[in-house]
Amino acid sequence: MSDAQPASVYDLAHEEAPESLATFAVLVDNEPGVLHRVVGLFAARGYNIESLTVAETDRKAHTSRITIVTRGTPQVLAQIEAQLQKMVSTRHVQDVTRDPNGLERELALVKVKGTGAERVEALRVSDIFRAKVIDTTHESFVFELTGAPSKIDKFVDLMRPLGLVEVSRTGVLSISRGVDVF
Repeated sequence: MSDAQPASVYDLAHEEAPESLATFAVLVDNEPGVLHRVVGLFAARGYNIESLTVAETDRKAHTSRITIVTRGTPQVLAQIEAQLQKMVSTRHVQDVTRDPNGLERELALVKVKGTGAERVEALRVSDIFRAKVIDTTHESFVFELTGAPSKIDKFVDLMRPLGLVEVSRTGVLSISRGVDVF
């Protein structure tokens, strides 16, 4: 009997779907424990948070905006979105990566040490990326750079052979183009 049914759904062969990054903007009530519950949702299901930013956005309405970058298959990302929407304190969830009007930006501070040719090259590269020099010594620079996460990744990769010392990143922020309100 070759058409035997599997003993459980866990025995079924599953095709591995490719993983992708997703950015979720979540408008929540600004009250104690909300961030803990959101992070707990991810931890309980074994999902990783690659970037997390949180701030109060409207004092009068008592709302905060949480921007979460995570990775998963389309099914996992849909489940994450559904779980976020079911939370009591959630007012709205937006998948910014699927929104054609979605914008994502990140801020980074990048410290580079070097002298001579490496120093000149670091300044040249920073100019190309429109990075601002916010601190300088005879042996180092601290650059401020704003842009898409991929732009910051590329800048860091180019600074690595020139004397990269340290990187500090804010995490992704997001907003939609146009007049529509989140």
